[in-house]
Amino acid sequence: MDNASIKKLEADLWESADLLRAGSKLTSNQYCMPVLGLLFLRYAYSRYKMVEEEILKDRPIRNGRKMPVEASDFTAKSALFLPVMAQFDYLVNLPENVASLGLLNVSGQTMGGSLGEVVNNAMELVEQQSDQLTGVLPKSYTDFSDELLGELLRIFNNNALDEVGGDVIGRIYEYFLNKFAKNIASDDGVFFTPKSLVKMIVNILEPKSGVLLDPACGSGGMFVQTGDFVNETGLQANKSMTFYGQEKVEYNAQLCLMNIAVHGLTGVIKSGDEANSFYHDAHHLEGKCNYVMANPPFNVDKVKAETAANAGRLPFGVPKENKNKEIGNANYLWISYFYAYLNETGRAGFVMASSATDSQGHDKEIREKLVKTGHVDVMVSVGNNFFYTKSLPCSLWFFDKGKVEELKDKVLFIDARNYYTEVDRTLNEWTEWQLKNLNAIVWLYRGEIDKYTALLQEYRKILGQVISFEEVLQLLKNELKDLQKKAKLEVEQADRKDKKRIQAKYDE
Repeated sequence: MDNASIKKLEADLWESADLLRAGSKLTSNQYCMPVLGLLFLRYAYSRYKMVEEEILKDRPIRNGRKMPVEASDFTAKSALFLPVMAQFDYLVNLPENVASLGLLNVSGQTMGGSLGEVVNNAMELVEQQSDQLTGVLPKSYTDFSDELLGELLRIFNNNALDEVGGDVIGRIYEYFLNKFAKNIASDDGVFFTPKSLVKMIVNILEPKSGVLLDPACGSGGMFVQTGDFVNETGLQANKSMTFYGQEKVEYNAQLCLMNIAVHGLTGVIKSGDEANSFYHDAHHLEGKCNYVMANPPFNVDKVKAETAANAGRLPFGVPKENKNKEIGNANYLWISYFYAYLNETGRAGFVMASSATDSQGHDKEIREKLVKTGHVDVMVSVGNNFFYTKSLPCSLWFFDKGKVEELKDKVLFIDARNYYTEVDRTLNEWTEWQLKNLNAIVWLYRGEIDKYTALLQEYRKILGQVISFEEVLQLLKNELKDLQKKAKLEVEQADRKDKKRIQAKYDE
């Protein structure tokens, strides 16, 4: 299935599911988790059938029959075993009168006549097969009418999902997350970092192997994109990377665990009070991480200064506290944590409020200490409207404790505020090619000419014409000369009062 067909499948599935929500009395918040849970179950079933087929190929035969598959067979292949009552086709083909079947739940009790009860039981059965998913999957399907739930099951029973396989179902899960993020704009609903920002962070850090921590992991986008990046290099993300996450909001942590599972990844995600990064290093990873990636909440106030100080990970000191013994803006707590978690060659990349780049007072002192380490690598200014829930600009910060000696006294600044593609009136993003172009600037700064040359070759292949770098440079020089001549002529011909304005326009 080509990219255009996959995009159509994403859009068709979303439109069908969203039309059902519009016809119900459920809010997006109530609808999000159960729908993603069904999509997860559909992924699990698709992968189950694929692995079952592999197992049966080599299955021994006794008394003329192949030995039945067992849960241990699936564990050996890093796949989830699904009991019959947790399999998607079983749920889809249940009769309208479920009560007549006299089905027993995981506790051995007879279930009532609700389809929602049977789906809840299916989720419990799946959780029994995976420690990572215990207590994670949604079990609120009795809030849905049997008619609505049955229709959702039929929508996700689309045969095309079997044809495209697990990777694309993971992509569809992300597509749904993206759509729900636009509809859920409350504070606790900010769980999704736009994909192009995440990709930029992953592309600059270039993860290969080791420990990755996201101490504000939301729905797990950093893990997913890292998994994709590592797998594309020919390695296996689950073998070469170890993922750790902290997420204070339980709801978001559930989304994260489903998200990484649907992408075939494993990780340790802690949530709730113990995952409040201001007061807990939940995984005890200070100085141990190869990579740190995050999109933390900006400008958090009322952080208890003494408790935060006791929790450590503040190599540059504690940000200034107010008269209430609180830290009034936690941006530099986050920045300090990201640095402190890195090992001696670790790299960090994170999203931060633009105001943090030039905030004054004690923040400035911390920033000066940070810069003097020589480990600040790249800073990218991002324009407005990259987020679904806020329109303010932001910055991407990158640390590298393993910087080569000749770059230790240098920091690359990229002003990308006016570089974007408009998705709609309220949302901007970077396309794949724009990401490559930004990446190319970083490669040249790092002296990685081979990567830059490979990108030029890719451009030539796509554009269908061979043109050398020197020729491109000459074309640009000629274009600049023509522009300078045009500017000079316009300024000379302009009225006196307009000369400065016209000159300023061309200077930009």
